[in-house]
This record gives sequence, structure tokens and C-alpha cells, in this order.
Amino acid sequence: MGQGLWRVARNQQLQHQGYAGQSYLSREHGRRIAANNVSNTNHRKHAQGGIDIYHLLKARKSKEQEGFINLEMLPPELSFTILSYLNATDLCLASCVWQDLANDELLWQGLCKSTWGHCSIYNKNPPLGFSFRKLYMQLDEGSLTFNANPEEGVNYFMSKGILDDSPKEIARFIFCTRTLNWKKLRIYLDERRDVLDDLVTLHNFRNQFLPNALREFFKHIHAPEERGEYLETLITKFSHRFCACNPDLMRDLSLSPDAVYVLCYSLILLSIDLTSPHVKNKMSKREFIRNTRRAAQNISEDFVGHLYDNIYLIGHVAA
Repeated sequence: MGQGLWRVARNQQLQHQGYAGQSYLSREHGRRIAANNVSNTNHRKHAQGGIDIYHLLKARKSKEQEGFINLEMLPPELSFTILSYLNATDLCLASCVWQDLANDELLWQGLCKSTWGHCSIYNKNPPLGFSFRKLYMQLDEGSLTFNANPEEGVNYFMSKGILDDSPKEIARFIFCTRTLNWKKLRIYLDERRDVLDDLVTLHNFRNQFLPNALREFFKHIHAPEERGEYLETLITKFSHRFCACNPDLMRDLSLSPDAVYVLCYSLILLSIDLTSPHVKNKMSKREFIRNTRRAAQNISEDFVGHLYDNIYLIGHVAA
């Protein structure tokens, strides 16, 4: 009887401990699952600045399965807008996929006129079989030829009917083109003074401060590396053009082309003095005013002081 009661009591104790163990294990398992979920959620939120990386990867995978968008399925004006951001090389590659879209004449016309702003052929009736894509290739070929030999480059443009044999047309082409090598261009303009004259007249310096106008001038017509007859010619032509564009200013300040010539030379020398690392003792504002007014006595001290401030703050006029 005593042994039977002991077995019953023992079985109840073991059963109670089993239930407690299961309860503990289930609670511990639940806590681990919850902790893992929180950790995964926090990791997703921290990644990509709070964006769920799981949904990002899922969306990316679905896009890769769908493939790149087909431009032919879009409205034509939207497709042309997208392709207009491509350069010539990328547009040629795009034509392998979207031949009709990428070979559109408007796209190639925009590329031609954005790179070569003026050509004589733009204002003519196009010949039979003309295409702006072909014209772009010819303009690119002619520019490369010019950068190797300026005279041969100009002759190439004329032989293809792109440019007329006129100093004004050549000057406008140079003025509106940024792909020409400036060293070769300087050599060409030194030899073709008739083109240089027309190129100078294309500049409009109205209401511009003298140093800023000189900077704009030397952006299109680069100054030589050394002083000489060509630099004197450039400054002389600039001085006359600046006076022609600002007659009221010349009258108010009592300036003549010769006075502007002196000021331009002073600005170039001051630019070298202030920007060169080899010059230790920089020219002061007082020294610049004194030296400049010795050469041009009718110029006001305040005006010359403003010239110095411009070079000191902005930099070289012929950089």
C-alpha cells in the first residue's frame, strides 16, 4: 500500500515537472523567434536609410525579369527627349536597338548645332541625299583635320559644302565652335588677319566692365604665350571694338582707343604679377594706380582702383 502511494506521488511529480519544462521551452522558443524578427526588421530598416531591403531586392528582381523599358512603346516625344541626352557615340549604339528612333534627323540636327553652332550649309537648301547624321560625321572629321592642320581643315569644310569661302563665314564658324584646338586656331588667325578682323566684330562688349570684356575676348581668341606683334594686334583690335560697343562710357570717362590699349596692357601685366608664383613682391593697389595714371593721365583714380580690385578678386584676364 505504501509503495503504491509512493508511485502515484512520484508520477504526479514527474508529470508536473514535464509540463513546466514544456512551458519553459515554449516560452524560450517564442522569445527567440520574436528577437530574431526584431533583429531582421531593424536590419532592414537601417539598410538603405530606412528602406526595407527585402522589398527593394524583390522589386529589383521583378524588374530584371521584366527587362529594360522599350522606347518604342513610349510616346514618340518622350522617346526623343530621352535620346536627346545621348552623345553621338551613344546615339549610334542606340540605333542598333531602336533604329528608327535613334536615326531621327531632329536628334542629329541638335547634335550638329550644339557642337558647331554655325555652318553655311545650315542656311542652304539641303542637297539630295542629305542627312544630319552624315553631316555630323563630316564636321567631326573636319574638326580633327583642322586640329592637325588648320588650312587643310578649312579646305575640307569647303570641299564638302559645309563652309563658304568667305572670311565672315569662317569667322562665324570659329566663333560658334568649341572643338577646335586653340593653339592651331591661334596660328591660323595669325596668318588670316582678314578672318581675325571679322571674328573681333562678332564680339559684343556693351555694358561690360573692361577686365571682364577682355576675359571674354581671350576665351575665343587665345592670347599668345609671349609678347610680340600678334599680341599688340589683338589688344589694338580689342580696344577699338570695346570703344565701338561703349560710346557713352568712353565719352563719360574721356577714354580713347589708345587709353583702352594702355589699360589692357596694364591689366595683363598686373594679372601676371598677382598670379605668378615667381613674383614675391606683389604690386600694391597704390602702385598700380600710380603707374597706370602716368601712362594715361585722364583716367580717374577710382576707375583704375576698380580695375585692380577686379584682377585681385577674379584673377588673370588671359588665363
